[in-house]
Amino acid sequence: MNTLTPLDRLRPIGLDELNAQAELQTRVDRKYIVPGRDLPAVLQALPPGSQILEIDGESSLRYASQYFDTPALDSYFGAARKRRRRFKVRARTYVDSGGSFLEVKTKGARSATVKERVPVTGDELDDDAVAYATDLLVDAGIPDAAHLAETLQPTLVTRYRRATVLLPAAEGDASRATIDTELTWIDAGGTVLQLPASVIVETKSGQRAGALDRALWRQGHRPARISKYGTGMAALHPDLPSNPWHRVLTRHFSHATVDHGHHPTPDTRPLAA
Repeated sequence: MNTLTPLDRLRPIGLDELNAQAELQTRVDRKYIVPGRDLPAVLQALPPGSQILEIDGESSLRYASQYFDTPALDSYFGAARKRRRRFKVRARTYVDSGGSFLEVKTKGARSATVKERVPVTGDELDDDAVAYATDLLVDAGIPDAAHLAETLQPTLVTRYRRATVLLPAAEGDASRATIDTELTWIDAGGTVLQLPASVIVETKSGQRAGALDRALWRQGHRPARISKYGTGMAALHPDLPSNPWHRVLTRHFSHATVDHGHHPTPDTRPLAA
């Protein structure tokens, strides 16, 4: 069953037009993890005038992200232990539309989350990428920032397909949502974890909840604490502390399929997708 079938009826929209209509510089993000069997009913409730992002005739686009962490997993532990100053570094590749970006997300002493990104030609950290990450970690007040940036290494790959929906403005608030399917995680040792029966929905709206949030709520789905990096690492390495994601891991990742085979190195890299 194709869980995204209800999206086929939506009028396509290009990326520039979508950004123009819903830049959402100030926004509230809500994440949900939904059984795939429940998603069609939620999508059927989308309001008239909803549109779907389409690039080169494709609306379910492949994404891949290579996450980097230190040997001591400082990035992971910062999130797992909710440290005030923490960071996340990844190289995101838009497999179908092309292009890769190094993204650095930091949270500093004032608890404001900042995400910066720069185009890169691959998913490795060269000297320029390390310098870029160092500057951002220093600006965020991350302790020992230069050493942390210099020791970053590939830790986890995520792969998925993403559909992006623009919902019409209601009472002045435009909103958009992303729907991620074919969820896959690959650790540095080549172990592959998949959630074939689950979908991650993320809504992005102003202060008001969007139409998709309300459709999800009506059908009994509530926002969940989920991080693709943190939750994936915790699911693949049960010895790691995982309190922030305990409920999601218990409810959803217990149904994951895991392949412990040692796959060739290229299979664990986003650009090989």
